[in-house]
Amino acid sequence: MNVAVLLLLGLGFLEAEGRCFFNRTQEYCVCYHLSQETVSSIIQCLAASVVEFQGGELERYVAFPISDLDPSSIETLGSLLIRKIIFRDLLVPEILLARVLKFFSYTQVRELVFESCIFKGRGNWEEMANKDLPILSLRFHNVTSALLTGRQQDFSSLSSWLGTLQELSVTGSHVTSLPCGIGRVFRALLFLDVAQNSLGDESLASTFCSGAFPQLRVLSLQGNNLTSYHRVCESVRLLPELQHLDLSQNKLTADPSSSCQWPVALQIFNLSGTGLDEVLTPLPPSLEVLDMSCNHLRAVDISLSSLKKLFLSQNMLRAVPSVRNFPMLDTLHLDNNSIAELPWDEVKHLWDVAAAGNPYNCSCSGAGGLQALAATGHLGQGWPQDYTCQSPPGYRGRLVKDVPVSVLRCNSAAVIAPVCVALALLGVAGAVFLVRSRPGLLRPCRRV
Repeated sequence: MNVAVLLLLGLGFLEAEGRCFFNRTQEYCVCYHLSQETVSSIIQCLAASVVEFQGGELERYVAFPISDLDPSSIETLGSLLIRKIIFRDLLVPEILLARVLKFFSYTQVRELVFESCIFKGRGNWEEMANKDLPILSLRFHNVTSALLTGRQQDFSSLSSWLGTLQELSVTGSHVTSLPCGIGRVFRALLFLDVAQNSLGDESLASTFCSGAFPQLRVLSLQGNNLTSYHRVCESVRLLPELQHLDLSQNKLTADPSSSCQWPVALQIFNLSGTGLDEVLTPLPPSLEVLDMSCNHLRAVDISLSSLKKLFLSQNMLRAVPSVRNFPMLDTLHLDNNSIAELPWDEVKHLWDVAAAGNPYNCSCSGAGGLQALAATGHLGQGWPQDYTCQSPPGYRGRLVKDVPVSVLRCNSAAVIAPVCVALALLGVAGAVFLVRSRPGLLRPCRRV
C-alpha cells in the first residue's frame, strides 16, 4: 500500500508495539501505537465507519518521501467506508500533516477530530490551494499549537476547503483570540464551539468583525473570560443568522447604559452559571428558549411574548415568575429554589414543569396543586421522591404525594354547608307535610 495511504489511515505508525481492535457492532476501530511491524492489523479497520488512533509521535516520518497517488491507491481510498477519524494523544508535525491532508480529497471522511494532540512547527500549506476536501466537521480539544496570529496566508491557502466547512470546534485549548481574517475564510460555517478557552471581551470584538462567519447559526462561548454583557452583545450583533448563543460559565455583569440590540434571529440563549443576581437586559426579543439556571436570581420580572422554554433551576427564587408574561410558554424548570407553592391555575396548562428540591408548604392548596399537576403527567423528573414538605410542622420531611387533600379535610365548609342546607330543606318539607296532613292546625280561631 502506498506510503501516503498508510500515513493517511494511520498517523500512528509508532515505535511502540501495538494493534487495532475492531468492534463490528459499533463499526468502531481503535488502534494503539501501531508500528511498521504490526501495521497489517490496520487492515481490519477498513470496514469501520469510525477509526481512532491513540498514542505516540510522528516526527520520524517527516522526511518520508510522499508522492502523488497512483490510480489503484485512489480507488482504494474512495472505496473505504470510513466517515470519521480521531487522533488522540499524538505529537503531530504540522509539516507532515500539510503533506498528507490533501489525500483526504479521495476519501469519504466527513469528520476529523484531534484530541489531546500537540502540533509542532509550521507546515507549508501552499499545496492545499484550491483543494477541496469532503470533511465538513473539524474538531480540536485540548490541543497545543503555534499561535494563530500572523497565519492568514496559511488560512488563505486552505480557504477552498475551509470555505465549505460546516462545523468547527476548538475547545479547552487556551485560545485567546481568533484574528478577523480567519473568520472571513469560514464562509459556510454553521456551528462554532470555542468553549473552555481564554477569550476575553476585547478579543471577542476582533473575532466577530464585519464579514466574519456570515452564515453562523450556533455559537458556544461557554467557560471563557467574558465579563461584559454589553460588550458581548456588541461583538456578536454582526452575526445576522445567529440562532443559538451559549454564554454559560462566564462571569457576566450588567451595564446600566446598555442599549445594544442582539441579532434578530437569536432564539436560544444560555446564561446559566454566569453569576447573575438580576436578569440582564436587554434580552433578545425573539427568544424561544432562555436558560438562567445556576445563578443567584431572587426574582424574574420580564415579559417575552415568544418564549417557549424557561430554565430557572438552582437560583434563589421564592415565588414562581408570572407565567402570564410568557403566553407561548410550555416548559418551566424551577428545581432547587426556595419556592413554597406552585400557582396551580397558572402552570396547569404547561407540558413540562420541573420543581423538585423546593421547601414546600403542604397546605391543602400547596400539596393539592402539586398532586393534581403530577396526575396530568406534566410534572418532570424527581416526582415524587424529590418533592418534600417543609411546613406545616406536622408534615415536615413528608413526601408531598402522601399529604391527604380530601375535601373533608381541606374544605370542611364545602361539606358542612350542603348538609345544613339539606337539613333545612328537610325541616321545611316536614312542616309542609304536617300542615297538609292536619289542616285544622291553621284554621282561624272562632270568636265565641
